[in-house]
Amino acid sequence: MFSILSLGILIYASSCQTVKPYQRVYLNDHEMKPGQRASTKQERNAFTYREGASGGGSGKTSGGCGCN
Repeated sequence: MFSILSLGILIYASSCQTVKPYQRVYLNDHEMKPGQRASTKQERNAFTYREGASGGGSGKTSGGCGCN
């Protein structure tokens, strides 16, 4: 029981930190923003060609057989 409690306190205490004003510059960098990576577009393009189908990685497209 003691080890579980001490582990919980350790995790809680280590996850809370204040950010100093001079460190906030790094949080505003482009790499720190959530979302897709810059290389995602190129990876998706390569996957589409490798798949051999239009929209192989994303979105719906019409069928290649001519039927709707």
